[in-house]
Amino acid sequence: MTNETLEVLKTRRAVRKFLPQQVEREKLDAILEAGTFAPTAIGRQPVKLIALQDPEAVAAADELNRIVRGGDMRPYYGAPTIILVLVTDDSYTPELDGAAACTNMLNAARSLGLGSCWIHRCGGMFELPEGKALLEKWGFTEHLTGIASIALGYTDGEEPAPAPRKEGIVTVI
Repeated sequence: MTNETLEVLKTRRAVRKFLPQQVEREKLDAILEAGTFAPTAIGRQPVKLIALQDPEAVAAADELNRIVRGGDMRPYYGAPTIILVLVTDDSYTPELDGAAACTNMLNAARSLGLGSCWIHRCGGMFELPEGKALLEKWGFTEHLTGIASIALGYTDGEEPAPAPRKEGIVTVI
């Protein structure tokens, strides 16, 4: 059986090279909306999504993530847009709530012809004093916990091919 949704799920891959072309607001809004429709424990909807397109904000997030990771690598691979996924303190399952939102947005990006990559270390970014200061600068006064982030943009070059699926993953009883 095939359909458009299943094809998106099977063909989405992590992209690590982006064109400088900015993601259009209409596409960004659709991706963010998909994130808001992800399931959350007890329907609490504790996820906060912060989309960065301003070059200064993108550079600040890139630098924070680089500090947490260590080394010289640019963790967002030059993506023109970064989506930060954070949760409020009333989340019963913060990692799962944030991961569900992230997954919805990654698949939505693929469906709209965009490349994306799930980036870790968002939690560490906003534990740093500089990260807390950025959240405050952006108008967030409540305590938020970083869960993940997404590098988002137009793919520069060939899209990665899927790896063969491992045997024995699925059991039907």
